[in-house]
Amino acid sequence: MDTAYLSTPHAVRQTGAEPLVCVRNVSKQFANGTLAVRDVNLSLGTGEFVSLLGPSGCGKSTLLRMIAGLGSPSSGTIDWPGAGEDKAERDLGFVFQDPTLMPWANALSNVMLPLVLKHVPKREAEGRAAEMLALVGLKSFEKSYPRELSGGMKMRVSIARALVMRPKILLMDEPFAALDEITRHRLNDDLLNLWWRERFTAVFVTHSVFESVYLSQRIVVMAARPGRVMADLDVSAPYPRDELFRTSPEYAHLCRLASGKLKEAIGA
Repeated sequence: MDTAYLSTPHAVRQTGAEPLVCVRNVSKQFANGTLAVRDVNLSLGTGEFVSLLGPSGCGKSTLLRMIAGLGSPSSGTIDWPGAGEDKAERDLGFVFQDPTLMPWANALSNVMLPLVLKHVPKREAEGRAAEMLALVGLKSFEKSYPRELSGGMKMRVSIARALVMRPKILLMDEPFAALDEITRHRLNDDLLNLWWRERFTAVFVTHSVFESVYLSQRIVVMAARPGRVMADLDVSAPYPRDELFRTSPEYAHLCRLASGKLKEAIGA
């Protein structure tokens, strides 16, 4: 067995600590009869970085939205130990494929939005939003409007908005898919730095083997139609990861292993 990965398909991981989220036997069938997700079991531990890897149409985004409470399973359960049944008590942030910024508001106001909705005093909200913009590298762009920002900068604002409430879990639905490779690599690095500093649990949807290996501690490989977990892979490479890792033989080896599992999933 290759020591770089430990494959545990269809299994809920067992760790010493209570998991943050438990997905148990979850299936999702839409009204038109499409079975998008079938019998998914998955646990997400505190502070983990997990990627959901699979081809388009394999149910990655559907599963992510159900974890976020933006959709309900047709069967099975998604439990948040300690959070109870109230979805409002689930401490999460969500980053969509599109930045979804308010075009009439500047960067600071966009990041402040979750704080305003929680009735945080204006001065405190402005301070926290400015701090988060600085963390994502936009310290000098608080007053800039979305039309004045590049695609990568708009995504940074979106990430800052999702993190401004200091969530325990950050859910990301292919946030960098539309960006050029150089910008994507830079944002991958910045995201890892934020994750290392803030210690949130990260769940990252991607169809890129290279991105999933670079970012993750675990890669959950999904097969399509219906979406189901085919492998749950541990990435043993240590952090921090940088350009030297991205060009190393170890990285190339890990990408080949993940590609092999993805190929098996596509053919399943």
